[in-house]
Amino acid sequence: MDANFTHSAEMQVETDKANMERVTTTGGAYGRIIVMAGVASSDLGQQIADYLKIPLGSYTRTIFPNENIFIRLNESVRGQDVYVIQTMCSPLHENIFEMLIMIDTLKRDSAGRINVVIPYFPYARSDKKDQPRVGIAARMLANMIEAAGADRYMTIDLHAGQIQGFFNIPGDALTAFHLMSNYLKSKSIPDLVVCSTDLGYAKKARNWAEKLDTPLAIIEKRRTGNDSKSEALTIIGDVRDKNVLLVDDEVLTGGSAVNAIRLVQSEGARDVYFAFTHAIMARDAYDRLAACDLKEIITTNTFPIPAELRLPNMTVLSVAPLLGEVIRRAHEGRSVGELFNE
Repeated sequence: MDANFTHSAEMQVETDKANMERVTTTGGAYGRIIVMAGVASSDLGQQIADYLKIPLGSYTRTIFPNENIFIRLNESVRGQDVYVIQTMCSPLHENIFEMLIMIDTLKRDSAGRINVVIPYFPYARSDKKDQPRVGIAARMLANMIEAAGADRYMTIDLHAGQIQGFFNIPGDALTAFHLMSNYLKSKSIPDLVVCSTDLGYAKKARNWAEKLDTPLAIIEKRRTGNDSKSEALTIIGDVRDKNVLLVDDEVLTGGSAVNAIRLVQSEGARDVYFAFTHAIMARDAYDRLAACDLKEIITTNTFPIPAELRLPNMTVLSVAPLLGEVIRRAHEGRSVGELFNE
């Protein structure tokens, strides 16, 4: 073998090792991780920063009398790998625009890469033109995020998976399924049946049943009228004398959930558990769930839940370790799927 070739190969190996060490310690081409938390996700952002063992990024936010939002960074982000954490709770449109201004501000300060982390993605039900003369707001929001300057996105449990196709930038569509199912599995609930709150969630409910090694039941329901009210009709499966775990992706007004809870109880279920990712809980949803005889409510903090509104039987699991680990892996260029054996 040519001596010059051997020497060049050895030099390349040493260079690769040095590059690997640099990626491990500084993250490579994008410098260091900076986590910035929008006003809607200040607690979650701090938890993510704590998981990563870094300080939370600092900025000043001002709302002028004309309702214009002003953002000024308190540190330079030039060349760094920045993650903007902003979930979409009330006031929704103010939080959306704050996120867009934050992205633009980071872009103009020459951030190396701008990643927007949206634990709960709004307008997810507006994902198709299913009526005459309507828009597709989820696609419009994805376009706005890209136009503002985001390079990547992360979100959790999209209501409609096809929304991923609305983005032309790479991203990670994550799920809280593993977090919540591991929690339920650790409880070793006897005679458990997983029950989907409707036919639309049946496929994901099947994943729950497989993970927990339980039978599966499905509630068939039909929407009535034009006011988003629903009526639970019948159960496909057997829940009599069983402990039932109802699963869904989100709770808005709680109407569908209450119908489902009452139905399984009328069919002879024993203890009823309810697990869902996004606790949007608008109107009187808290009161509705509080009035139900539920053994436990399991949800996450993708949507901030004020301490004074948390019900005594409510368990709120933090998605901070999930998002923190995905951020670390994205920063280091490592597989996210390995976290879930995918």
